[in-house]
Parts: sequence; structure tokens; C-alpha cells
Amino acid sequence: MQLGIIYTLLAFLIWGLFPLYFKALHGIAPEEIVLHRFIWSLVFLSAVLLIKQRWAWLKPALKQPKLIGVFVLSAVLLASNWYTYIWAVNTGRVVDASLGYFINPLINVLLGVIFLHERLRPAQWLAIAIAATGVAWLTWQAGHLPWIALILACTFALYGLLRKTAQLGALEGLSLETLVLFPIALAAMLYLLSTGQSDFVHAPISTQALVLLAGPITAIPLLLFAAGARKIPLSLVGILQYTGPTLQLLIGVFVFHEAFGAARAIGFGLIWLALAVYAMDGWRSYRANSK
Repeated sequence: MQLGIIYTLLAFLIWGLFPLYFKALHGIAPEEIVLHRFIWSLVFLSAVLLIKQRWAWLKPALKQPKLIGVFVLSAVLLASNWYTYIWAVNTGRVVDASLGYFINPLINVLLGVIFLHERLRPAQWLAIAIAATGVAWLTWQAGHLPWIALILACTFALYGLLRKTAQLGALEGLSLETLVLFPIALAAMLYLLSTGQSDFVHAPISTQALVLLAGPITAIPLLLFAAGARKIPLSLVGILQYTGPTLQLLIGVFVFHEAFGAARAIGFGLIWLALAVYAMDGWRSYRANSK
């Protein structure tokens, strides 16, 4: 249990510090950073698979068109999530991005109802209603939907749904995702290099070194999360999950000095209230089932 908490908390702490990493890459276009993440993630994951001698799953997986199709879709969702997040960080919208990951657990619940035919308890419906009120308030105050937060929440929730129903584990699934889009990422990178449009080439050496670390920085928290989540109750995972967006919000407000006025605080407050209701109900349910 303690090891599971440590692994899971480390994963969310790393994700919470992502704004600092991507802000350091502000001279490189978001789409090029996404290409680097796919390319160097595959290099890193290939090394992990080689060390662990876990290649046996690959050949059978490549013979299943339906499975490949699922992981192509999950890879596209992951790339869309990455691009939106990196763009948000580098345009001074870290607070908006953090909102997406606060909303994400409740979107997961809705997808469970729609696609997995799960039944919600009254407290869970109440949490969703309160969160919807918070989003409506933010929309009314800003004059438009909080589209950055909604894109991040929905793409990551749909990605999680596909991974939940897929047949491969965390390491194998992430490897297959990066593999199916690797040819496109490599071709796009070669095009940027050949046409002189690559920001990476003209970046300082320190920035280039940070870009080359995109592989382990991407893969390590995912692997830590997969290892930790298997050792602790799902309700506890849900509570720990808020560490990441909370840290991102604090970085956005206190490090990057983004605006966080009273109107925005009310919207966030409603969503935090929804998450508290949801987390307490999940913990109560877990305790009841344990007894």
C-alpha cells in the first residue's frame, strides 16, 4: 500500500511540474515538441522493453487490425491532449489547463455511464451537477466555453476509456501507441529539418538537451502511475489525482503570475466542491465494501 501511494504520488507530482518543463521549451513550436515526444518516447520505451525482455506481445498485437485501430485512435487522442496542453502552457494559460485536469475525473464518470453502462450513486450525480454549474459559471463570466479545459478533460478521458478497454498493459500499450504514430512523427520531423523549419536546430544547446529528455519525462510518470495504481484502491487514486492539477494551478498563479480573480475563483470553487463530494462518496463506498 505504502509503495503504491509513493509511486502514484510521484507520477502526479511529475505531471504537476510539467508547466515548468514546457515553459522552458517556449522557443520550440508545440507541434514539434509533440513530434519529439513520440520519437524519444519510443526510443526510451524500446530500451525498457529490451532490458525487461518483453517483446513477445508485439508480433501477435501487430496481427490484430482491430487492436491496432484502437491504439491509433488512442495515440491521436494523446497527441491532441499533448498539443493542447503545451500550447496552453506556452501562451500563458496554465490555470485554464489545470482546470481541465480537475474536470477530467468527472468526465471519466460520465463516459463510464455512457459506454460501460455503469450506475452512479446519488452523490456522484450531485458532483457532476455541481461541476456543470461551475463550468456554466466560468462560461458566463468569460463569454465563451472554457474550451482549453474541456478539450484536455475530454481527450484524456476518452484516452483513458480506450486504454481501460484495451488488451495491453501500461508499458506495452504506451509502446504500441508511440510505435503506430512513429512513422508519421519521423516523416514530419525530417520534413521540418529538410525545409529549415525546425525550431530545435536553432535552439540553445540547453533547450535541445531538454527536448531530448522528452522520452523519459513522458514515459516515467505513466509507468509509475501504472505500477502504483495496481497497489492501492481506486478511490485513493482518485484523491491523489488532484495533486497534479493543484500543483499546476499554483505554478500558474504564483510562478507565472496568471490572473485568478474572484469570478474565476468561484468557478474553480464549485468544481473543487464537486470533486470533494465525489472523493468522499468514493472513499465511503470503498470503506463499506471493505467491511
